[in-house]
Amino acid sequence: MRTTTITQETARSVEQLACRKAALRIVPLLAFAYFINYLDRTNVGFAALAMNRDLGLTASQFGLAAGIFYVGYCFFEVPSNLALYRFGARRWLARIMITWGLFAAATSFATGAVSYSLLRLLAGIGEAGFFPGVIFFLTLWFPASYRTQMMAWFLAAVPLSSVFSGPLSVSMLKLEGWLGLHGWQWLFILQGLPACVLGVLCLKVLRDSPDKAKWLTPEERLALQTAVERERPANAEKHFMRSLLDWRVWLLTAILFSYIIGILGIGVWLPTILKTHHLSDTQIGLLTALPYVVGSVGMLLWGRVLARSQRYVKHLALTCGLAAIGFFCSVVSDELVPAMVGLTIALIGLSSVRTCFYSIPATFLGKEAAAGGLAFINSVGSLGGLVGPYMVGWLKDTTGSFKAGLIGMGAMLVLATFLTVVLLVIMKRKDAR
Repeated sequence: MRTTTITQETARSVEQLACRKAALRIVPLLAFAYFINYLDRTNVGFAALAMNRDLGLTASQFGLAAGIFYVGYCFFEVPSNLALYRFGARRWLARIMITWGLFAAATSFATGAVSYSLLRLLAGIGEAGFFPGVIFFLTLWFPASYRTQMMAWFLAAVPLSSVFSGPLSVSMLKLEGWLGLHGWQWLFILQGLPACVLGVLCLKVLRDSPDKAKWLTPEERLALQTAVERERPANAEKHFMRSLLDWRVWLLTAILFSYIIGILGIGVWLPTILKTHHLSDTQIGLLTALPYVVGSVGMLLWGRVLARSQRYVKHLALTCGLAAIGFFCSVVSDELVPAMVGLTIALIGLSSVRTCFYSIPATFLGKEAAAGGLAFINSVGSLGGLVGPYMVGWLKDTTGSFKAGLIGMGAMLVLATFLTVVLLVIMKRKDAR
């Protein structure tokens, strides 16, 4: 890298320009990849409207098979992110996208509970490392004053994916019989293969760090790299294994586990829950979008507040608490409108949790520890993705109603709120030393 002497004021101006350039080049591509990623995670809920009948799956079998994705995902998360740190984010993220896309599309070949579970397991293995890898990648590119907002735009892909998932999935189900395939098979194929294309684009577009970006000027590369390095916490834990001895890492893992039960439980089961109100598939597709639209707007607005305050742990407690309140409100009445109001409140909280949560680890973990630590937190915490869909399905089979499952998800968000308060106390004590 060429050494360039620039004044502090000029450096700030050049840094801002470099951040804008990087944001326009990196964030839309990664956000769209996450959009496709979340489609592939949750489209099973819409596939189930026809697939469960065709494959003879009970609610419990479907919930277990949908959740088993997270077994492969979680066991391979840490090795995948350490490999990303070793081989570079550009190549590894591309590899992840291509393999998850192929396995997601291959789910169309399922013939029963066993084959469906196996294909979901392989899809989880293929995808392992994508999300924490992107979060780590953003810490290499953006200083904290920009990173929170970049993270909010990236994470907006989740609720936006859920907005479009309903109409897209329902329209694909209508391809029933085309070329001899069921509609749910076309759903898996058409929503899985785009990830492979995005993987190839990542190889062309991304660079591992600002100093390797030829599309920035030498001054911009220097200013941006300097800004990122300057913000590394002086007392950050640098080694992955030692980071596992930090109580903050384990609390974040437990918080994520509780949160994932809620977000994936409702993500997988919402179409089936709405089906109990005697709606058509088209009505279900449109209605599932509504709470996610509101959640998307709420998340972006909350992200702006968070970028200014940078009080990540406090806002994490508030968002988890709001989600819990929403779940409890959704079961007060059997009518559709009150239930949708409650679920919308829940999804405002659930959508906003991620920006708060994933801003926290970089405040006390260094580079290698952040790569492995984020993956560890995400892998163990994401086991909630196995528990959530299965828990809701099992409670539905046991009680004959989805209310128990919604109450259970609300209870897990209450636990997440409590653990966040504990984390806040610990971090205040650490800062006081």
